[in-house]
Amino acid sequence: MNIDLTGKNAFVFGASKGIGKAIAFSLASLGANVTLAARSAEKLAEISLELNKQKVADHQDHDYLVVDGNDPADIKRKLQILLNVKTYHILINNTGGPPAGAILSADWEAFQQAFQMHLHCSHLSVQLMAEKMKEVGYGRIINIISTSVRMPIDGLGVSNTTRAAMASWAKTLANEVAPFGITVNNILPGFTATERLDTLMEIWAEQNGLSKEEQISQSKLSIPMRRFGTPEEIADVAAFLASPAASYVTGTSLIVDGGRTKSL
Repeated sequence: MNIDLTGKNAFVFGASKGIGKAIAFSLASLGANVTLAARSAEKLAEISLELNKQKVADHQDHDYLVVDGNDPADIKRKLQILLNVKTYHILINNTGGPPAGAILSADWEAFQQAFQMHLHCSHLSVQLMAEKMKEVGYGRIINIISTSVRMPIDGLGVSNTTRAAMASWAKTLANEVAPFGITVNNILPGFTATERLDTLMEIWAEQNGLSKEEQISQSKLSIPMRRFGTPEEIADVAAFLASPAASYVTGTSLIVDGGRTKSL
């Protein structure tokens, strides 16, 4: 099975922590050159240095780009400059979830901001990178979304709405770019041990009148594996989808949640 990414260039959004950071390391471990993207220059510099100390292939090189997901114009300007000198074969769209809350109480501005950070920035990035992917005949667009695409999560109204839109966009895109050797897939993580989940546990604990520890235990009971996933477990799935071995996998949403989602 060919999972070698030597010579491939990968761009990873949200790479300063959590799932995005884990994906960067997983791709790098297979030989890819990784560009880390997020808002924190300090964190990105540290991670880039760490990656460059762990090179597994000759001429492997990692760098970073400071971008603001709230500012599509900033992403467009900086990506255009970068793409003048570099072709990306792998794009990981990964953005933190919107604030929790009931959908009925959500302001319209919350939807606009969420769509801008998720759908707008992802679409813009694909538009900028797809042409070169077509030229080289290799492209892997992977979107980190949520199991809420299949089973909406109570108390995450704006997030549920935005994630579903991302999945529909990705399926449409997959059909358009498939003839050019470009695949588009979504990963739907379940409860994964990240800062985002820790925040949600605190919010849900307060709403349910439980301690944080009680909420965590209760949440784990909803998972057949009785534990939260790790960022690395999500990352390894992304690395497979980015590899030549996944060349015939496109237009799908892959659930990685320890069996928690009830639908097929």
